[in-house]
Amino acid sequence: MKKLGVIAFLALVCELVVPAMAQQVDVAIAGGSVISANSKFSSQGLVPGQGGGTYIGFNGDVLFHGNLGVQAEVNWRASQGIYAGLFPYRPVFWDFNAIYAKRFSPRLGAEVLGGIGGESVRFYSGQYNCDYYGNCTNYVSSNHFMADFGGGLRVYVWRNAFIRPELRLYLIHNNVEFSSNYPLRYGVSLGYTFGGSH
Repeated sequence: MKKLGVIAFLALVCELVVPAMAQQVDVAIAGGSVISANSKFSSQGLVPGQGGGTYIGFNGDVLFHGNLGVQAEVNWRASQGIYAGLFPYRPVFWDFNAIYAKRFSPRLGAEVLGGIGGESVRFYSGQYNCDYYGNCTNYVSSNHFMADFGGGLRVYVWRNAFIRPELRLYLIHNNVEFSSNYPLRYGVSLGYTFGGSH
């Protein structure tokens, strides 16, 4: 959770400092789920699918040049799942993207994005792991590089407040803990646009 705190702090700094130079800033909270290939058997035994569970997260973007900008987000499984029926786990996805976002009317906008990031799968063993400095956690992480692509449709429901149905396809390198390298996250974000043209 320390990494999550650092990411949230950096996102907050970006949201407070960068708007002076930006044309538009959007911030949102997200909820959804993940679908993936089903569990499969391999020479090592059962390899579970990564789908299911409720995911929550935060995201934001800054548009610098017309409709082009940068976006960042973090999403994690709200409750722990049970990995292959053996022990609890929780995936965390984080990424940084280039974004193209356009508002077509006062009520409707859309966005497409793509970038890089990582997946951190936390496996909870029930034992504490401590480093030399005395920092302890009750999990071990398996981290993977990933790329992501996606988009969303913004529906402005009141002034600059929007609801955004969205999809993200994750391309996870060497995702050996699960049956697929290509989970798909779907969900809805609730957000607000600061600045920009209406």
